[in-house]
Amino acid sequence: MKNPSLTPQVPESPLLTDHDIYLFREGAHTRLYEKLGAHPHRIDGVAGFQFSIWAPNAKAVSVIGEFNSWDKQSNSLHLREDGSGIWEGFVASIRSGTAYKFHIQSRVDDYVVDKADPFAFRSEQPPQTASRLWTLDYAWQDAEWMKRRRNANALDAPISVYEVHLGSWRRIPEENNRSLSYREIAPLLAEHVNMLGFTHVELLPITEHPFYGSWGYQTTAYFAPTARYGTPQDFMYLVDYLHQAGIGVILDWVPSHFPSDEHGLSYFDGTHLFEHADPRQGFHPEWNSAIFNYGRNEVRSFLLSSALFWLDKYHIDGLRVDAVASMLYLDYGRKEGEWIPNVHGGRENIEAMQFLRKLNEAVYEDHPDTQTIAEESTAWPMVSRPTYAGGLGFGMKWNMGWMHDTLKYFQQNPIHRRYHHGQISFSIWYAFTENFLLPLSHDEVVHGKGALIGKMPGDEWQQFANLRLLYGYMWAHPGKKLLFMGSEFGQRREWQHEESLEWHVVQYPLHGGAQRWVGDLNRCYRTLPALHELDFSGEGFSWVDFQDWEESVLSFLRHGKRPEDTVLVVCNFTPVPRFNYQVGVPHGGQWQEVLNSDAAIYGGSNVGNFGMLEAAPIAMQGHFHSLSLVLPPLAVLYLKPISAS
Repeated sequence: MKNPSLTPQVPESPLLTDHDIYLFREGAHTRLYEKLGAHPHRIDGVAGFQFSIWAPNAKAVSVIGEFNSWDKQSNSLHLREDGSGIWEGFVASIRSGTAYKFHIQSRVDDYVVDKADPFAFRSEQPPQTASRLWTLDYAWQDAEWMKRRRNANALDAPISVYEVHLGSWRRIPEENNRSLSYREIAPLLAEHVNMLGFTHVELLPITEHPFYGSWGYQTTAYFAPTARYGTPQDFMYLVDYLHQAGIGVILDWVPSHFPSDEHGLSYFDGTHLFEHADPRQGFHPEWNSAIFNYGRNEVRSFLLSSALFWLDKYHIDGLRVDAVASMLYLDYGRKEGEWIPNVHGGRENIEAMQFLRKLNEAVYEDHPDTQTIAEESTAWPMVSRPTYAGGLGFGMKWNMGWMHDTLKYFQQNPIHRRYHHGQISFSIWYAFTENFLLPLSHDEVVHGKGALIGKMPGDEWQQFANLRLLYGYMWAHPGKKLLFMGSEFGQRREWQHEESLEWHVVQYPLHGGAQRWVGDLNRCYRTLPALHELDFSGEGFSWVDFQDWEESVLSFLRHGKRPEDTVLVVCNFTPVPRFNYQVGVPHGGQWQEVLNSDAAIYGGSNVGNFGMLEAAPIAMQGHFHSLSLVLPPLAVLYLKPISAS
């Protein structure tokens, strides 16, 4: 890692222009963070900060902070005369790092409140709630990554994502169980991710959040990385370090809801400014949080600016947009009579649809080498199809149906799996309707669900064999991949956000073997084009046999763009070894056993095919040649042709 240093820069003028106001009120401003909030400025040779805040229903606004002893009278702002509802003013001789808030007196019911700056670049460390004056000067060292990231983020590239909660990935017990800082975690995370061959890291929300137990999903500051782990420049260092190590960074971003904490966005100027006033539209009953009013242009400008901010200023490579389903459906999480239909009488949130389309258009227009990924759990059509074709415009969509069906199947005792065979093969029938990413995410290892290894049936050996089989099937299935931290080595304890992962278990053969298996899967996935090039096309997949329910075996082929790029995948979902199991293949010659999850180095029983087989001219399953395989128990085989005839 090169040593970046802070470099002073002359800031853009923070003064709002008529064009800024026009775009803001049209819902089309994507760079509000350059204008609203607090920015260094100079008037008549005197340095200070220019403050701007949107509070149209306030009768008075002032800036309070450490610089004026939190005096509500010292630094009043004035309301612009253009009807924008923006208050602004200049405060001289204040320095970066100073804590501040906006004191708002509302026209409504004499409501008075102190609010953090919605556009602040830095917050106080929770439980303190003020904003801090800050600039984002940083000397990036990731130019090489930025030049080539278009290829790394392309839809035909291998994309294997390691999902991380920064505060609990690794802690220091000797120092009161504290979390690592952004700078401390950078080299450790980069080393671990590269050792296991993941291409990207996805961070659970790092936007500032008052309640640590929300994992970042209850955001109050949409332009500030949490101060729990350091400064904004420290977070830039983490991204920079990962980029220099060849690792992409995806942020979990939450435009679906926000908490009701008094210092945050809720009831901002004595009115429901960012959220709907009617709780049937503006309150989320499941999460006890407020819902953004996507029909308000200024709110759309705020959210669009937040999304672009992380791509512009932090070199983020992609946004995973949280809880998209809750945005799209007006009746999400509500009973009959608890929601208001749209203008056509339906349950679709038309304003949210329009916002999401605008979001994706804005991201791909300005940063075409990044990706947006929707966490969308329903059958809403064309989530990852272009807006010009009627889609929502996301680059990819989480395949929640695959995740739920697959885990439900694996929880079955193998003796009963023959009766649920369709559950493991069903996902292929819709696999190419969207650009799917296959997740085994944090949601599956919390709230009493237990760790992934705990979902696997059987004794300890069978549990780990099942886990390796699950991962092998997942990495061979069409779609990009995502695995939550700790799952790579089969952590037994359910994820706890206040504790470190159970790193000590890697020393044990089965846990260490699971981690080696994930690393070899990623290396195979990245080097064999057939496993990633045509993830989103039916041309990249063909069944060999999906009907062998009696023996609970699936076999299929993955194809690359070149005819010679082919991989055969055979899964045995029972603990019974199968000998002389005939599988049709597209041509004769030698086939190499590239991966075998039952190999001893992974903790398996070492049943296999001695690394090489010759295809015989015996027609099977629509092919003119076939292989006679030994199928290990609870295992997956990857085979590729090394010569053809």
